[in-house]
Amino acid sequence: MFFDTSAPLAYNNRLALARRLLRAEQPTYQTAGCLGAASGLTVIDQLRFNVAQLMKDAVGSYRHVDIATDLQELAPDLDIAEGDNPSIVEGPVRIMHTNQGVLVQGKLTGKTQLACARCLEPVPVDFEVHLEEVFVPTVDMATGKLLRPDEEDQALWIDEHHILDLTEVLRQDVLLELPVHVLCSEDCRGLCPDCGTNLNQATCDCGPDVDPRWASLTDLLKN
Repeated sequence: MFFDTSAPLAYNNRLALARRLLRAEQPTYQTAGCLGAASGLTVIDQLRFNVAQLMKDAVGSYRHVDIATDLQELAPDLDIAEGDNPSIVEGPVRIMHTNQGVLVQGKLTGKTQLACARCLEPVPVDFEVHLEEVFVPTVDMATGKLLRPDEEDQALWIDEHHILDLTEVLRQDVLLELPVHVLCSEDCRGLCPDCGTNLNQATCDCGPDVDPRWASLTDLLKN
């Protein structure tokens, strides 16, 4: 920033303040709340966007937004273990107008905790989701006429109100990326099948189950 060294200090202060105010009035792309027309994208919430203005822009126009969502809300059927850390998936995405509709691309990272397959203790799990999907319009932007997309997966439809919803696509991608089962350690001893004691933390007095067919032999060995 240029300052006139010959001018009084108060003048330079007013000049600096005026320039800061001008920069503050420039259009910016936010990541939450309702955006103005300058951005071409209205964020309804973290995973839903009104792309009407973007669809009116030239093909190739795009916007960047950051998304973050609670994993338990995204996938309530996911068996997340109770723990101290929140389960989230977040990251930047690019939303671009294409000839087919709207291309969404992004590399998201997530953190959660899943139950150990043996002892049921929470195990921290980090994962990545590579998002790349084309969403197709259901309304002609020029005429307002309803369209029937060729795309069969309705999760990839932009609805009649021009809302692009990432929820179902992201939910499916997250479920594909998470491991089917995890272990707290390779030598996890699991739970006692009789009393449920975590054998990594304590021992119990439960003996092994004996097959009734071998009961007589067991008694013989005791004698």
